[in-house]
Amino acid sequence: MASHKLCMIPGPIEFHEDVLQAMATPATSHVAPNFIPALGESIELLRQILFTSGQPFIIAGSGTLGWDMTASNLVEAGEDVLVCNSGYFGDRFGECLETYGAKVTHLRVPIGESPKLDDVAAALKTKKFKAITITHVDTSTGVLADIKGIADVVRRESPETLVVVDGVCSVGSEEIRMDAWGIDVVVTASQKALGAPPGLCVMGVSERAIGVFKNRKTPVPNYYANWNRWLPIMNAYEARKPSYFATPAVQNIFALNVSLKQIVAQGIEQRFAVHKEASAKAKKFIHDLGLELVPTSLEHAANGMSAVYYPEGVAATDLLPKLAAHGIVAAGGLHADIAPKYFRIGHMGISVTEPERGHLDATLNALKASLAECGYKGAL
Repeated sequence: MASHKLCMIPGPIEFHEDVLQAMATPATSHVAPNFIPALGESIELLRQILFTSGQPFIIAGSGTLGWDMTASNLVEAGEDVLVCNSGYFGDRFGECLETYGAKVTHLRVPIGESPKLDDVAAALKTKKFKAITITHVDTSTGVLADIKGIADVVRRESPETLVVVDGVCSVGSEEIRMDAWGIDVVVTASQKALGAPPGLCVMGVSERAIGVFKNRKTPVPNYYANWNRWLPIMNAYEARKPSYFATPAVQNIFALNVSLKQIVAQGIEQRFAVHKEASAKAKKFIHDLGLELVPTSLEHAANGMSAVYYPEGVAATDLLPKLAAHGIVAAGGLHADIAPKYFRIGHMGISVTEPERGHLDATLNALKASLAECGYKGAL
């Protein structure tokens, strides 16, 4: 580990040593007496983290599996879905929904902007939507959507519409209160602010959404993602009983369990506050260097990451290798329209909740030094 470069991208993030140790457990049966409570407890801990009485799912797969689960279980072919689109991941969620026959309407915003509540209200008046999807933090732009405000608008304008949040880059770093805000689905994954290695799709589903699923008129057009198969599994493990449909990712779940316990022990409210503080520090540093963020306002800039335009005369091929030489791995651009023009830094999980590790300071100092090496005068 001595030569390890800090992974300061918007996921996967740096993991706690205890989380990594949990990944190193010997081969273990998925019905072993020490595994059953690990999965059952993780389901219960997710309810605390998502502030919900609904049904969590923890299933082997990436966060993208959560799109398939949402599209195949809650939306039937021919039904309309409104996609609040603030970047790359709104496009891709829309593609997934269309794969299952949904009729998708995109409510697009300019790059760096967040969906406006008045625009959402106007769109909801145009037709009856089965669901609305919102990317809470679009990792391609670093834009933070007002999911509470949008959910309020939905309840007012179209109360039967299911509110679906893509929280892959937000759960664990941004405030989410499923039940209080009227959110029906939160999709996330293990490798971002939940602080565990990649490999698990994690979801929270409201009781209302489960009811909609159970009353669907057509069969679920997916085998692996079918909640008819997974609901009994989740219920059994939560009851501390073994069950089987498909083999769970045992070591990943051990690791997630450790991380979830750390999050709850820290205090979820405190975790929200620490991420806000770290984000403010990073964004002030970036501003003081004379750099511009992709989000057009700090009011809708994510707290777990920063998307930053390169200064004039500096390119990805200049900056990113220099950061790596300083021991920092940052990410290039992802949004197709501006990909060569910006870079992305993650600041979530232990890199901000345990500031004594020095991860964020090392990253910001490396950024300034690398920009100086590129000849950028603002860093000299």
